[in-house]
Amino acid sequence: MPFILTINAGSSSIKFQCFEMKGEARSDAINQDSKPLAKGQIDRLNSLNTSLFYERHDGVTSQTNVPQMEYGKIFRLIFQILLDPDKGILKTLNEIQAVGHRVVHGGSYFAESALVTSEVETAIQQCVPLAPLHNPYNLGGIHACREVLADVPHVAVFDTAFHQTMPDYAYMYPIPYHLYEKSGIRRYGFHGTSHRYVSARAAEMLERPLAGLKLISCHLGNGCSITAIDRGKSIDTSMGFTPLEGLMMGTRCGDIDPALIFHLVEEHQMSPGHIHQMLNNESGLLGISGMSSDIRDLLDAPSNKRAMLALNMFCYRVRRYIGQYAAVLGGLDALIFTAGIGENAPQIRAKICEKLGFIGINLDEKKNQDVGIEKAIHRADSPVQVLVIPTNEELMIARDTLRLIGG
Repeated sequence: MPFILTINAGSSSIKFQCFEMKGEARSDAINQDSKPLAKGQIDRLNSLNTSLFYERHDGVTSQTNVPQMEYGKIFRLIFQILLDPDKGILKTLNEIQAVGHRVVHGGSYFAESALVTSEVETAIQQCVPLAPLHNPYNLGGIHACREVLADVPHVAVFDTAFHQTMPDYAYMYPIPYHLYEKSGIRRYGFHGTSHRYVSARAAEMLERPLAGLKLISCHLGNGCSITAIDRGKSIDTSMGFTPLEGLMMGTRCGDIDPALIFHLVEEHQMSPGHIHQMLNNESGLLGISGMSSDIRDLLDAPSNKRAMLALNMFCYRVRRYIGQYAAVLGGLDALIFTAGIGENAPQIRAKICEKLGFIGINLDEKKNQDVGIEKAIHRADSPVQVLVIPTNEELMIARDTLRLIGG
C-alpha cells in the first residue's frame, strides 16, 4: 500500500499525518478506510516550550520537548519519530511515496492541487503578499521536506483552489477595476479543502450525486467561513481577500463598515498596525465577551451578559449568511455543520437554526445533542437535510496527492 505523508506547516505549529491509502481507486468518493497510521504536531514554535506530540494508530503516544532550532531543521524531527524503532511506523523513508502540503493561498494561479515544481514554488512565492503570515511557512515546509525526500513527488493543496469556481460577480469587489487587474484584489475564500471534503461526504450520506445538490457548508471553528456549493462547485464564500472578512470568529471581527478604520485612525489616533492587530486578534468572541475566544467558555457563563451577547451575535451572523446563500443557490438540499464549533456545540447549532424553518430547516432536538460524530440532525419531515460532518482536510490532501502521482 502507498504511504502518503501530509504536512501543515505554520508559523506557530507544524502538523503531520502519515496515511496508508486503501481502496482509493474511486476519485469521486471519500474512502473511510484510509486512516492515518500516525499523526502529530510540533507546537509553540519560537518559544522555550516547543514540544512534539505524537500518536500512533494503536494508541502509542509520546510528548517530547524540542530544543530551539532553525525552522527548516525542525521538520527532521517528524522523520525521526516516524522511523523510531519503538514508536514509529516506517522502516525506511523509501516507504513514503509522496508528500502533500497544505498551502493557504494559491491566488488565481491554482483551481486545483498541483505537483510541486519550480514554477509552482514561484507562484506560491508570488502569493506571499496575499498571505504573509502563511505562505512563507508553507513554502518553508516544502523546501525542508524536499531536502529530506528529494526523490519523491511533493504536492501543494491550496485552501483557495476550491473557490476558483466562483463567478466574477461573486468574487469581484465594487472598487476601481484596475486594482483587480494590477494587484489581484478580489475575493479568494479559504477553508476550501474542508468545504470540498464535507460536500463530498454529504452527497454520500444523502445517497445522491453531488452534481445534483445545493449545499451550504458552515465551517465553524476559531476561524469560520460559510460556502454556497451548487452541484459540487463553490459559487460564493464568506471569507474574502483575507480570512478577516465574513463571519464573526474567535478573535477576528468579520464584516464591518470599512469606514470604521478611517474613524479609528482619525479620531482615536490608532496606527494601521494597531488596527490590524485589533481586528484580527482582539475582536470577535473575545472582543465582545472580554473573557475568551473559546465558545465553550462562553457557554459555561450563562449569567455573563457580554458572553451571551457574543454568542447571540455569532449565531445571528451565521444565520444571516445561511439566508443569503439559500437565496444565492435558489434553493437548498442540505445544511452542513463542521469544524470545532460546528461538530461539538449543539446549543450553537440549535440557536443558528431556530428561525430558519421558513426555508425548510427543522432540527430534531434529540438528534442534535450528539457531538463529534457524523450524523443527520434534522426532523423526519424537514424539507432540508441538516448534517454534522467532522471535517478531514488531511485526508483530502492525501487523496489529492495520491491522485496526482497516479496512485
